[in-house]
Amino acid sequence: MKSREEKTNAIRLLEQKKLPFKVHDYSQSDAVNGMEIADYLHENPDRVFKTLVTVGKSASHYVFLVPVSRELDLKKAAKAVNEKSIDMIKSKELLPLTGYIHGGCSPVGMKKFFPTIIDESAEIFDEIFFSGGKIGLQIEMSLSELRKVITFKLRILLLRNPICQPHTSAAQRISYLPVHVLLENRINIGKISRRPASMSTMRSSLDKSP
Repeated sequence: MKSREEKTNAIRLLEQKKLPFKVHDYSQSDAVNGMEIADYLHENPDRVFKTLVTVGKSASHYVFLVPVSRELDLKKAAKAVNEKSIDMIKSKELLPLTGYIHGGCSPVGMKKFFPTIIDESAEIFDEIFFSGGKIGLQIEMSLSELRKVITFKLRILLLRNPICQPHTSAAQRISYLPVHVLLENRINIGKISRRPASMSTMRSSLDKSP
C-alpha cells in the first residue's frame, strides 16, 4: 500500500513485505485516548487495539494487544507468557526500548522483536486497528496478514468487566462474550453480515460452556 503520510517504521516494514493494509489518519482530531480515536474513526472500539509493553519477573519484555474498550488482566498476561508476574514498563523506558513513544507504539517495527500476545477477541473481526507507529496514525489489517510480519499468539487477556460506556451498542455488548461463544453463533462484529443469534441464546451457550 502506498501512502502520502510520513513513513513510520511500521508502515515501511509492511510496504517492504508488500502486505495489504490501510492507514487511517486522525492527526487533525483532538482524540487522545483509544476510545476517542475509535469514535473519531467511527469504528467499534472493540476492534481498535492498544499496544502495551510490559516486563516480567524474569526481566524479559512482552508486548500485549488488547481492545481500547477493555483493560489488560496482568494475571492472565503473566500466565500467557509463563511469568510469575507482569508489570507495565515506565513511559520513559518505552522510546529507548522500542523506538516508539507513548501513544504511537506499534507492534510492528520495534527496535527489537518481543514476544507478542494478542487478545483472542481479535479473531472475531476481519481486520483490526493498531498504532501506525506515530501519534495520529492507525493501521488496519487482518490477523492473517499481520502474522506474516510478526509472530504472535492469541490468548485470553482481558479483565472480566469491560469499560462500559453510557451508550454501549448491542454489538459491543455481544462482543463482551467469550470468543468461542461468538464464533459458535456466527457473530461477526466487524461487519455484521449475518443475523446474530439472540442474546438469550448466546447466554445459554455460555452457561453450557466449560
